[in-house]
Amino acid sequence: MRTSHGILAAIAASVIVLSACSPSTPTVSASPGGGTTTAAACVPVAGDQLVVLADDMRLQTVDNIIPAVNSVTAKDPAILPALDAVSAALTTAKLVDLNKATDVDFSSSASAAVAFVSNSGLKAPQKGTGSLTVGAANFSENITVAEIYAAVLRDAGYTVDVRTIGNRETYMPALISGEVNIVPEYAGTVTEFLNKQINGADATPLASGDLNATVANLATLASQKGLTFGTPSGAQDQNAFAVTKAFADAHSVSTLSELAKACGSISLGGPAECPDRPFCQPGLESTYGLKFSEFQSLDAGGPLTKAAIRKGDVVLGLVFSSDGTLG
Repeated sequence: MRTSHGILAAIAASVIVLSACSPSTPTVSASPGGGTTTAAACVPVAGDQLVVLADDMRLQTVDNIIPAVNSVTAKDPAILPALDAVSAALTTAKLVDLNKATDVDFSSSASAAVAFVSNSGLKAPQKGTGSLTVGAANFSENITVAEIYAAVLRDAGYTVDVRTIGNRETYMPALISGEVNIVPEYAGTVTEFLNKQINGADATPLASGDLNATVANLATLASQKGLTFGTPSGAQDQNAFAVTKAFADAHSVSTLSELAKACGSISLGGPAECPDRPFCQPGLESTYGLKFSEFQSLDAGGPLTKAAIRKGDVVLGLVFSSDGTLG
């Protein structure tokens, strides 16, 4: 919070705002050699373009998009290779573009999927026959991925219907029963969903920031539910932290670790519960050693947080990694 004490304070404040990194509030810490080092407190740099800083120390639980398949359906030898081809083509950057197409440019999920398949040169590796139903949760990103799955499966020779069903509690029983054959899922979230179903509400978490370990645990859980999971994609829809591109360029930072080294302290914006949530402020402090001079209660990856970052009200804000308005 800013406070004014007359003309001199106003002048000092204007200098701080104009500088990319202010030395006025230094953080002094012990250096490995026994001396001290001083890191300056970094102030926001306004800008229209946002960039997500890489979570290089795996604070967040992975949530890569992964195909979930009814185990009877998965016995068809052409189905998993077709879905895995989609996973190989899908990255977080491409997912952001797909979400921009639907959520910002207002293309339909089906149109965005057709364009993606065409531009990526996606083809089914093997041929098959029969009818399939691809289910989807009731939000545009999941529907778009379901449409991409359907397009590649049609290329393989299947007749495919895409059905928007609802939330996980609704579509998962349909997938297990075989009413639906395939659903795009999110590795960490579905792992914990099945973990709690099988091992109880207080089960030890089996999803983590390690994708390989999470998917291995998911496979074990899935075998108990009549499910098979394909290869996870590189595309993630998870909590992330963003700064303006102007700030990132000014401080040469692309990861949260680099941000911690560059700045003695920064301001943070996010949902009201962020100061108490282990994957938000406490996790940033304990995992990365980040220090916060101010927290602004805004929203969870919504317009308030993104506007505050862009306007230069905060340095760092909680966003979602696949948000189509990023960039």
